[in-house]
Amino acid sequence: MIDPIDASLRIAGAGLQAQSTRVRVVSENLANAQSTGKTAGADPYRRKTVTFENTMDRALGAALVKIKGVGVDKSAFRVEFEPSHPAADAKGYVKLPNVSMLLEMADMREANRSYEANLQMIKQVRSMQSMTIDLLRNG
Repeated sequence: MIDPIDASLRIAGAGLQAQSTRVRVVSENLANAQSTGKTAGADPYRRKTVTFENTMDRALGAALVKIKGVGVDKSAFRVEFEPSHPAADAKGYVKLPNVSMLLEMADMREANRSYEANLQMIKQVRSMQSMTIDLLRNG
């Protein structure tokens, strides 16, 4: 028989792990939002994305969220005219990363809220476990 309390802990744990990866990737994007290429005309940092998938844990009898992969955003780079920049091409244009600070901050906030929700779920399950043990001792 599948223990629903154990299943709840594992589901929330998988969510914590997935959101932790998402926060790490968003942080990397934010840290590299101004990283240009090292040589003239070279491509700058390319924004990374995280994709999730549901996987069925047959032993647990529940669906868990997992990281399917960390990919790259294929959208176009921003271009600015800065002829004195070391990464400027022959026409004086510099390619800048395709990272939007607004989008990354929104993604970070969403990942943080999801992480907190999973953490709260673990706290609730542990509280239920303690109350159950107390009832068994006193009953």
